Amino acid sequence: MAQVMATEETISGHPLSASRSDVLEPIEPAMVRIPEGWFEMGCAAGRDDEKPLHRVWLDAFELAVCQVTNAEYARFLAATRHPAPLQWDDPNFNHPQQPVVATSWFDAMAYCAWLSKLTGRCYRLPTEAEWERAARGSVEGALYPWGDAPPESLPNYATRWKDRPERVAQYVPNAYGLYNLGENVHEWCADWYDAGYYARSPERNPQGRERGSRRASRGGSWRHHIKVTRTAARSSIPPEFHYGDYGFRLARDLSV
Repeated sequence: MAQVMATEETISGHPLSASRSDVLEPIEPAMVRIPEGWFEMGCAAGRDDEKPLHRVWLDAFELAVCQVTNAEYARFLAATRHPAPLQWDDPNFNHPQQPVVATSWFDAMAYCAWLSKLTGRCYRLPTEAEWERAARGSVEGALYPWGDAPPESLPNYATRWKDRPERVAQYVPNAYGLYNLGENVHEWCADWYDAGYYARSPERNPQGRERGSRRASRGGSWRHHIKVTRTAARSSIPPEFHYGDYGFRLARDLSV
């Protein structure tokens, strides 16, 4: 199945209706291969949960160019009758090219399982380590995906994200060709969150602690005062929560 970006479409008279009786084919995201290798994870001058700065090896994997959009998620809802997110019919949040929001961690996992079953490819959420390596774009030590310049230096920063996330892929991607890393919506990760995990994290392919009460997330939020989050910054909420500034991005295991 070809990899395509989500398109603007109308389903049953509503741009994102989940009640259509004929099920449409899933939209597979465009993916970027992130090469295997070592990188420096964390930030020595950051918050306590970003310390210590430590070396991590990751095997190669793929990460979606964009956050999962409403157009992509609509196919999932139509096929599965999964409950729609709280803001699904809110005009501030339901443009096909906006990231889907108010999905819980469990919703994101259900989407991954559905897409994997239909395509025969292993879609999943990225680990924190995978997300951070991808966001760094092979540049070590930079504060943000674009470098060390403050968020206010981004084009149109003062007028973006007023009361909603913006459509994906509106501005320049990072060095790996990934859009909206560090901005727009928080992105669920696979890991259980542990503030002290870095002190005992394995060097190779860390997966997070075995259990916990909060799932890790990365990236910035349209509703925060500072809209873009540093690459090393960590966040977390309970996996059952549905927040209007939470979405997700897909990772994929490389084909054997």
